Amino acid sequence: MSCCAPSAELALAMTDPHIADEEMLLASRIVDNGVRQTDLSVPSIHCGGCIQAIEAALGALPGVEQARVNLSTKRVAIRWQADKPPPPFVATLDRIGYHAHLSDLGSDAKDETLTELIRALAVAGFAASNIMMLSVSVWAGAEPATRDLFHWLSALIACPALIYSGNVFFQSAWRSLRRGQTNMDVPISIGVLLAFGMSLYETMHQGVHAYFDASITLLFFLLIGRTLDYMMRERARTAVKGLARLAARGALVVHDDGTHTYLPVGEIQPGMTILLPAGERVPIDARVTQGQSEIDCALVTGESLPRPAMTGSALSAGTLNLTGPLTIVATAAAKDSFLAEMVRMMEAAEAGRSIYRRIADRAARLYAPVVHLTALLTFIGWMIATGDAHRAVTIAIAVLIITCPCALGLAVPMVQVVAARRLFENGIMIKDGGALERLAEIDTVVFDKTGTLTLDRLKLASHDRIDPTALTVAASIAAHSRHPYSRALAAAGRDKGLAPLALTDISETPGAGLEAHINGTTYRLGRPDWALTDASANSAALDAGVVLSESGRLRAAFHFESDLRPDVRQSIAAVSSQGCRVEIMSGDRDEPVRRLSAALDVPYLAGVSPAGKTEHIAELTASGRRVLMVGDGLNDAPALAVAHASMAPASAADVSRNAADLVFLHDSLTAVPQAIVVARNAGQLVRQNLVLAVGYNAIAVPIAILGHVTPLIAAVAMSASSLIVIANALRLTGPRLNKQSRAGDSFVQKPLHSLRMEEAR
Repeated sequence: MSCCAPSAELALAMTDPHIADEEMLLASRIVDNGVRQTDLSVPSIHCGGCIQAIEAALGALPGVEQARVNLSTKRVAIRWQADKPPPPFVATLDRIGYHAHLSDLGSDAKDETLTELIRALAVAGFAASNIMMLSVSVWAGAEPATRDLFHWLSALIACPALIYSGNVFFQSAWRSLRRGQTNMDVPISIGVLLAFGMSLYETMHQGVHAYFDASITLLFFLLIGRTLDYMMRERARTAVKGLARLAARGALVVHDDGTHTYLPVGEIQPGMTILLPAGERVPIDARVTQGQSEIDCALVTGESLPRPAMTGSALSAGTLNLTGPLTIVATAAAKDSFLAEMVRMMEAAEAGRSIYRRIADRAARLYAPVVHLTALLTFIGWMIATGDAHRAVTIAIAVLIITCPCALGLAVPMVQVVAARRLFENGIMIKDGGALERLAEIDTVVFDKTGTLTLDRLKLASHDRIDPTALTVAASIAAHSRHPYSRALAAAGRDKGLAPLALTDISETPGAGLEAHINGTTYRLGRPDWALTDASANSAALDAGVVLSESGRLRAAFHFESDLRPDVRQSIAAVSSQGCRVEIMSGDRDEPVRRLSAALDVPYLAGVSPAGKTEHIAELTASGRRVLMVGDGLNDAPALAVAHASMAPASAADVSRNAADLVFLHDSLTAVPQAIVVARNAGQLVRQNLVLAVGYNAIAVPIAILGHVTPLIAAVAMSASSLIVIANALRLTGPRLNKQSRAGDSFVQKPLHSLRMEEAR
């Protein structure tokens, strides 16, 4: 499903910079009074300079109110005045060097960018390793003739590698320079080409030193960073695509003449009548006009129990029809549905988080020009002092090599790699290296309830106090249904070793329950108002989820609860002892959330919508808190995306797993305090590595500028600085949690707004 494009044909109109106004209008949507929004995909976005150039160019167009770039999804959201014709968005982007097309979230077109990056990385790695072997032979004292031969062999290996692998940077740099602009790839390209050119000059003149190893190795490390960065952003795009794929592709529509037609979900309009069989997801926001069933809303609202659906009930796109067929009427178009709104919330959250990536890109763009300016000034200074161009160029090259940002570039990713391994050893997968930095900073942990603090299976509560005979009857009937209540009753019967009874005339009423006969007696298992002749006369039955009736009279009432995850209390105590505030925020009903909150002695919010969860996280962030969100449902996905850091269990919905920064693979909730321990230790090592890298440059650069370092020694020093950074990263220790860790000062159970008022005072 796409929330912005009704057909795949729109996404294919990407190469034409003059998309028709009709197509642009069709692909846009009204977002406010008199304001439309158009979403464009711009695959070549990769840095902060791209963001600034695109937003400035589009923002200058007449009628455009706002242009916002999402670096993770490589999409641009443009808001423009609806009473004017569509501005030339695509043509404007093409003019500044960015090819764009109308975005289609449902498109599964293969993205070749990652494949190209991996190929370029492989070629650079192969060339660098072979050139390094030849260089070792030269360093060992080869004869001049052998040295010259090895230099030429290095040149033959380096040249095609430079052309193929360096093209990743050269194309971007040339595109910017051709339009009088610059980006971070410009200084990178200059440095690599200058080192290669000097090496080729030395080789052609039988020079003692050549630096092909330094130039190709530099390219190799740069490609590692670019590839890892792209893979992290690809996961963010996967989260949005996964959310779009959660919806049905189409539905069976009933026309006025009674005929049926299967239509793609994008072509379904408000007012159309749809037949929804049991077991299928609701394709679009709708209202029930005929039939009874039960709806699984766990992925959408977080409710642990199915919700009855009958005539007049409102259904949200993405919910699952469990027990009976329904006839529904669409109440919104696909692009205005609940799922479409979820997509937009996730994209807004990703755009907000991209500030970290923008800062990193700007730092990289500033670092390289300073390095090259230093090398240029060194060249000019030595030319003035000696007039020897060869010596001046050689010293300038040494400065360029010794200031290579390899150590600085490895300072963070090496710690992230080691941390990822430590976490993996404890059953925790990290998907975004930047999440470690954010996780180390958190001071508030917000837990979802259903599927996070509790497991997704129900169990029969207080079964020891239930009449064994009644439980035997109920378990025997329940074995004939796949309803969550039925599975819990059947499991309780098996656990107590109860032998099933012989049943006759078994039938199930969708949305109500099961009916069966035993020795001529009629038994019903299901909702109180259906199973009992007079449900209002039985107060115990009114509070029960399921009752068993015998000839219309109450025989037993059954209550259900969710299993807590293992080590919940220990984990919350450990998180509290680490100085973090703990909250529960759930879309479930108040009563079960309140019971769990009281048992764990933490504050809670219940009945919170997906938008409400996002708003609550935003409120906490605005108050100065840095929030770790732990959730598993579809309704948690936007909150996971907007939080400072996020975690989800492996049992979570696909969308939530993709949106989360970390996923833990086991049932135990100890993964949360374990991840915080690793993140904080990793943060310390990152700061140490940055000090080492900057300190290395502070010492090495002045020595190189004074001419005391040859390019060969510069390359060795550069490699040594990288090895030191790597060795320091390997010092990262895994989590060592004290199982007897005491809880910190916990919050008294009370509404969250009261806590915030007390904090303000």
